[in-house]
Amino acid sequence: MEERKRNIIISEEEIKNKVSELGAIIGDDYKDKKLYVLSLLRGSFIYAADLVRAIDAPAKIGFMTTSSYGHSETSSGKVKVVNDISDDVTGYDVLIVDDIVDTGITMEFVVDYIKGKGANSVKTCVLLDKPTRRKVDIRPDYCCFEIPDVFVVGYGLNYGDYYRNIPYVFNWE
Repeated sequence: MEERKRNIIISEEEIKNKVSELGAIIGDDYKDKKLYVLSLLRGSFIYAADLVRAIDAPAKIGFMTTSSYGHSETSSGKVKVVNDISDDVTGYDVLIVDDIVDTGITMEFVVDYIKGKGANSVKTCVLLDKPTRRKVDIRPDYCCFEIPDVFVVGYGLNYGDYYRNIPYVFNWE
């Protein structure tokens, strides 16, 4: 695989600090609620794992896989459920965790989908928000970083099938 110079957008230390800070806020917000953290695979698995360890509140954790990108750098605009959530979320306060929200199409779809499954409430939490790309009216309830319209990789975000394991967020110069 061709290697180009990496331009670090958000360092590993910045991510750790912000995830810890956000986890404490979420823990306070959900301390008296029936929390269900729904990690959207595959992109959010690293972020979600770090985030739930920073939340000091009882939480049930589940996973769902959707697809709208394939191997492209841009969304197709069509969301499909690849692997559905396996738990009944009726009566739970669901926190949907994803790596990034840009067009918002996937997040809007998942929020509506989970509301339809009887959740008590549904909120969203993302590592990265790219609001200049928004195509629907959705804004994350919790967000670590807002970024400009650049293609980013690392800390769960992929290019093709690679780079999710990199502990920071970067793009190529």
